Amino acid sequence: MIRVKVNFRSSMKFLDIGEVTAQTGVKPSALRYYEKVGLISSSSRLGLRRQFPQEVLLQIKLIMMGKSAGFSLEEIASMFSDRGTPELPRVMLHQKADQIDQQIHKLIALRDTLRHVADCPASSHMECPTFIRLVEMAGKNHLKQQRKKAE
Repeated sequence: MIRVKVNFRSSMKFLDIGEVTAQTGVKPSALRYYEKVGLISSSSRLGLRRQFPQEVLLQIKLIMMGKSAGFSLEEIASMFSDRGTPELPRVMLHQKADQIDQQIHKLIALRDTLRHVADCPASSHMECPTFIRLVEMAGKNHLKQQRKKAE
């Protein structure tokens, strides 16, 4: 289980779970899960409704950005100090950026292949040497990926 302590002490205004949902677009069930695994922390309750410090909005934005980049919740949790403030590991961020660059390269190749197939002037795709070459390359790339996964 992920645990990140968040200790905000001041006379600030707290946001209830509904306000946090309205401002972030994150469902209350996700907020409760993030709290359960220690990514965020509520400060108190007002009746049955969780109350969060305003800093939770930044934390949630960072969580969403991390998820969009493909980080696991455990990796995201490691990016917060015990006080809940961001401590962003530059090496990990560079590695993820490199992975995203590889994904972009693959997606561009896939896009270009699809465009060629859609616009191919040959009467049959099986008569198009470019199409045949692209299909062969796709097969080789798939086989490489399967071998990497098996290692």
